[in-house]
Amino acid sequence: MKQNLGKIDRVLRFALAFWWLGPWALRFDLSWVNLLIIIVAWIALIESFIGYCWLHDLFKIRNKE
Repeated sequence: MKQNLGKIDRVLRFALAFWWLGPWALRFDLSWVNLLIIIVAWIALIESFIGYCWLHDLFKIRNKE
């Protein structure tokens, strides 16, 4: 699979996902907001491991070193 994420981008996505999926994540009164945060965190975590983001492909962003 092709990769389009650089090393720094992958590390930042992993850190964001780690924070949002951990017990110290922000929690809101609206359950749909919490669910949205969890979904985005899982997407960021998966993208940090595989090194590919479909939005970067869509907007032709190349930051792989």
